[in-house]
Amino acid sequence: MGASSRRSVVPALLLAASAGYYVNLLRLRSTGVLSRHRHNGPVHSITLRGQWRYLEHDWIASAGDYAFEPPGETHTLMVPEHVTEMVTLFHVTGGYVYVNPIAEPTGYEDVFTKLAKARAHYEVNGTGAALQRLIR
Repeated sequence: MGASSRRSVVPALLLAASAGYYVNLLRLRSTGVLSRHRHNGPVHSITLRGQWRYLEHDWIASAGDYAFEPPGETHTLMVPEHVTEMVTLFHVTGGYVYVNPIAEPTGYEDVFTKLAKARAHYEVNGTGAALQRLIR
């Protein structure tokens, strides 16, 4: 992820490779912008702490808010300056393509790329067996 703020933490809660979705927590500990991207499947989210918004919309998600992102939407997640920590649970079906300002693809993520990154992380930290609890 292209966070311009302090490092984001995105622990996976579930990697459902057999069904093509994943559930994770996105945590940002200061203001920032995440790379613009376009989803090819639906996304559901619940904000647990703080606030965030999409630069392309005028609504703000605050603690307790549910948001739905329809397939095909392109957006850029931003955490406002006054927020010291944002935590949101995301349920992402399908993948998403990172895009530049003129909508050209610059990268891709889905449950399989998340799984590969998680495997690499768990192996480096010697906790590979713990990963199996997250995979469906």
